[in-house]
Amino acid sequence: MPEAYERHLVPALFRPFAADLAARAAVLRPRTVLELAAGTGALTSALLTAVPTASVVASDLNEAMVAAGSAREPRAAWRQADAQRLPFADGSFDLVVCQFGVMFFPDRPAAYGEVRRVLAPQGRFLFNSWGPLAAHGFGAAFQDALEQAVPGAAPAFLRDVPHGYTDRAQVASDLAAAGLDLAAVEDVTLCGVGESAASVATGFLTGTPVSAALEAHQDAPAVRSAVVRSMTESLGPGAVTAAMTATVYTAQHRT
Repeated sequence: MPEAYERHLVPALFRPFAADLAARAAVLRPRTVLELAAGTGALTSALLTAVPTASVVASDLNEAMVAAGSAREPRAAWRQADAQRLPFADGSFDLVVCQFGVMFFPDRPAAYGEVRRVLAPQGRFLFNSWGPLAAHGFGAAFQDALEQAVPGAAPAFLRDVPHGYTDRAQVASDLAAAGLDLAAVEDVTLCGVGESAASVATGFLTGTPVSAALEAHQDAPAVRSAVVRSMTESLGPGAVTAAMTATVYTAQHRT
């Protein structure tokens, strides 16, 4: 999964938003940074470029992601860590950042409570989450293709998880439950460029939990081929471009 994620999804989906989040982090001029759900290090690299004097610790729950990320971006210190039980001392970081990871936390207030604990008193928590699936050109095209390939039985992972945490009031409530105040919120729409529709489809099919969901299908290879074909028909041949919307949040210790 890390290899497929890095090759097919990072360039098209994650690198544009990593540049945006890293630029926002640079404005805060942090000295110590903790990244949660770092994956293979797209944001990690952008942070190290944008804030070269900062000490960056990149963490992820998935051991395979940590191994891939540390090999790809050795300038950061990498740790396998559960966001709900962070292995760091109180007040250790000026900035905690998370790119498209909070949607996966089983208990968000608990994770946010850990963020609050490891943040210095004047520190900031900077993170983003995807907007509705309909506002993500690649994701919407993939889900449409999946539903055409397996009518009535398409995995709902994209809609329910990556694109299932879009209510700003809920985010503010979860942060408040952890003792954090929402200081700023902004919708950001950026364009992603994929090598091809087939590449993006392959990323979703093999670099996300959709892969496991399709394994139970009696004709999984045919389903994958149909999805690739449908996405190519929808997005066109050659390199493909799509607009994607995310929401960027900044939180801080409650005042």
